[in-house]
Amino acid sequence: MRYLPALLLLSAIALGDVRNCTCDLASAESMAKRECGLCREAEKQPPATQIFFLQDINPNKPHRWLALPRAHAHVLADMTPAQRLALWTAAIGKANETWGDQWGLAANADIRRTQCHVHVHIGKLLEGVETPDFVLVDGPADIPVPHQGGGIWIHPLGGKLHVHLGEDAPETLLMR
Repeated sequence: MRYLPALLLLSAIALGDVRNCTCDLASAESMAKRECGLCREAEKQPPATQIFFLQDINPNKPHRWLALPRAHAHVLADMTPAQRLALWTAAIGKANETWGDQWGLAANADIRRTQCHVHVHIGKLLEGVETPDFVLVDGPADIPVPHQGGGIWIHPLGGKLHVHLGEDAPETLLMR
């Protein structure tokens, strides 16, 4: 029994690692996997759709939205600069519409994601989570790509954006 907490932690980490994603649009068996759920949602969108939004289905996150590209990508680095700009611009628009200037965007690191398809969490940023480690950018076109599938979280301040890189699960900084 004393090893149970460690086993639960290891299983949670294993379930949240999409670095070896095998979602294959040509394989119904592959696409039936749990981690391919957002890929299936992307396939339901009209082909001309560039970015779409889904309310998070996790009952513990009733205030959370997701922004997703229609095009299949497993990491932000797989997307073209134009696709990333469209994703960030749309996510910021939805965040402003929903939370005013109290929003936050977060994309978990590959090691902590449960879905293969790139997605950005949109929510209200929790108070007191700001750190001094950020990159100050003017707008969505200046948001850097996280290194090696790392996490990223973004929030507005003073007409600019604070971009925080390197955290594995930044979605935990958003209100549930």
